[in-house]
Amino acid sequence: MNIKVIMWSIFFLIVMGLYKMGEGVIFVEGLRIQFAAVIIISITIYYYIDRARSGADIYLRTIPGLKALEEAVGRATEMGKSVLFVPGISDLDQVETITGLNILGHVAEHTAKYETSLNVPVSKSIVMEAGREVCKEAYLRAGRPDLYYDDMVHYVTEEQFAYTAGITGIMERDKPAACFYLGKFYAESLILAEAGNSIGALQIAGTGSYSQIPFFVTACDYTLIGEEFFVASAYLSKKPELVGSIKGQDIVKLLVMIAIALTVVLNGFFQSGWISFDILSYL
Repeated sequence: MNIKVIMWSIFFLIVMGLYKMGEGVIFVEGLRIQFAAVIIISITIYYYIDRARSGADIYLRTIPGLKALEEAVGRATEMGKSVLFVPGISDLDQVETITGLNILGHVAEHTAKYETSLNVPVSKSIVMEAGREVCKEAYLRAGRPDLYYDDMVHYVTEEQFAYTAGITGIMERDKPAACFYLGKFYAESLILAEAGNSIGALQIAGTGSYSQIPFFVTACDYTLIGEEFFVASAYLSKKPELVGSIKGQDIVKLLVMIAIALTVVLNGFFQSGWISFDILSYL
């Protein structure tokens, strides 16, 4: 068995022993299960972060939309056309916008490497400034700072459908070969996706707005659904801390599902009179 697993198991038993001794004095009485759950979750996530840092191979499920990211930029390069990136219509107070900008950095790095034109229309001034910094850093990382210019990230308008009309106009005039819709979207999602579909662009979309996902799935080539969108930065960057934390959270979710299933089964046995042990009394 892995020596670290043994060490963390001993650590868990020691912490639970301390809780038992301090229960009702230092720790709140009657919350033993909740306390153990918090410790197990923390240990699991840290264990996988530590494994990733040590160079262990951490498996993450392949996400087709992210694998197609470089393919989309390469397609635009081969066709001699631009890449359009839409980071949504919300400000930086929305996590979807921040996630979209993180992915923008990876897209910009590929456009710099392939010397492909990048067009990023935004609806918020703060997002514009953040987007410019992200793109500038990406072009520096790619070793092509000479290709960067501020106007590749430009302000359109804050009004929802005026912004949508501006982007569809860009699509019709420039006819980009690849379109990315990664951020917070509302009713404009289907309009943008249909406009991109009409010009034959390869489209990759992602959002945390569950009500807009069906429209992107219908009209786009690839769609990042739910958590796929939020883990994109970890998936693309391959940073050990991010990859390890994602893996740890996946294991925690598995443990939670097992715990829920066991609770349902044991409570069913108790209700049927097969056992005298009431699992719900401990929760």
